[in-house]
Amino acid sequence: MSRADQPSRRTLLAATVAAAVVGGAGPADAAPVTGTGRRGRAPARPVDNRAWTSYTDWCGGTARGTKAVAGARPGVVIATPTGTRDYTDPHTGTTAAWEYGTWTSPVHRLTVPATEVIASWNAHTPAGTWLQIELNGTYSDGTATPWYVMGRWAAGDGDIRRTSVDDQSDDKSSVWTDTFAIDDPASGLRLASYRLRLTLHRKPGTKLTPTVWRTGAMGSDVPDRFTVPASTPGVTAELGVPRYSQEIHKGQYPEYDNGGEAWCSPTSSQMIIEYWGGRLTEDQLAWVDPAFADPQVCHAARHTFDYQYSGCGNWPFNAAYAATFKNLQGVVTRLGSLTDVETLIAAGIPVITSQSFLEKELTGAGYGTAGHLMTVIGFTAAGDVIANDPNSPSNAAVRRVYKRREWENIWLRTKRYNASGAVASGTGGVCYLYFPAAPTARQRAALTAVGVR
Repeated sequence: MSRADQPSRRTLLAATVAAAVVGGAGPADAAPVTGTGRRGRAPARPVDNRAWTSYTDWCGGTARGTKAVAGARPGVVIATPTGTRDYTDPHTGTTAAWEYGTWTSPVHRLTVPATEVIASWNAHTPAGTWLQIELNGTYSDGTATPWYVMGRWAAGDGDIRRTSVDDQSDDKSSVWTDTFAIDDPASGLRLASYRLRLTLHRKPGTKLTPTVWRTGAMGSDVPDRFTVPASTPGVTAELGVPRYSQEIHKGQYPEYDNGGEAWCSPTSSQMIIEYWGGRLTEDQLAWVDPAFADPQVCHAARHTFDYQYSGCGNWPFNAAYAATFKNLQGVVTRLGSLTDVETLIAAGIPVITSQSFLEKELTGAGYGTAGHLMTVIGFTAAGDVIANDPNSPSNAAVRRVYKRREWENIWLRTKRYNASGAVASGTGGVCYLYFPAAPTARQRAALTAVGVR
């Protein structure tokens, strides 16, 4: 279940209920299996995605102490630092000095004035470096937001503790862990435009630097709804995604959100990372107790953990973790229907989706949850969803088939009734997409079709 101490707007983070589930076949190999089917057109998505990824993009921002670098994977790095500042880590109490430089994006005017915005970034942060990402925007009434911190992040945890920042609000909007949100969408107020600011940090006197390859945000204005229209099945396919259970890690490393029973997000992330060929070395896994199976899942939990949220379900932190693997990108977005997912599956791209539901709302799950991440790996001939569900008693039980209509509704709705009969929120189609840094033409076309570049 979701952490009870988090605001109701942010229901999907972290954990599922601890429940036994009935599973399917044994482990799949990592090779995608391409299927066939008729293609349908996805409905319009009330979503705006903007990303800065190219050398031209990086040259187009405002650099202070940073510079754009070209190459196979262009990015932004520290050049001559702007200065030095102290940072007191709220989770360790340690104060240290850091050199820094900033890069600020041009203003992006949203094609869909937004009630919510979620930033994503992909970066390399060697030991002795870290980054901060902030968002500043203009409302539809012409007034401005503060500079909101959307994350303080490093791939490791030896220098700072990666963290979201609580208690950020003006009288119009707030940041809930990783999501900027208009406080009263019914008022008609929207975020009309925004810019992002990266602050890159390094230990003074060194030549170290973070390298940011991708930054951007997804703005959306998804209408409140308890149900969504049903899509028509169009693809039969199944991708060979590895299967990992979070439940076999129950009790392991409870300092990371109470152990494996809360690890749906990093477990899902690790499945997709390995589908794309991402592997951890023995040295990277040396800290894990050798008695534990699938140590890479423990590693994923540690390296997605948000020390402020006290959980592993921070969406951008998971996408950023995926991008620490060679030649991978990760983004957070919203999709409009299972037709969008079919478009991606047909191109070999699995999708990690976030949903909340009562046990009776998803036939065969065997549990209910206030927020859970699963991986869609394909569709049956009847159009039902083939999912790797980490809330399973074993790796062999992870592969599931869920009814298409039930799945689509619990994933895309924004309102639902919880177990007490009270109205609660749904995720409105949130998902993580992990894909190659250099997509094939087919993959690029599929991503473009669902609004991601």
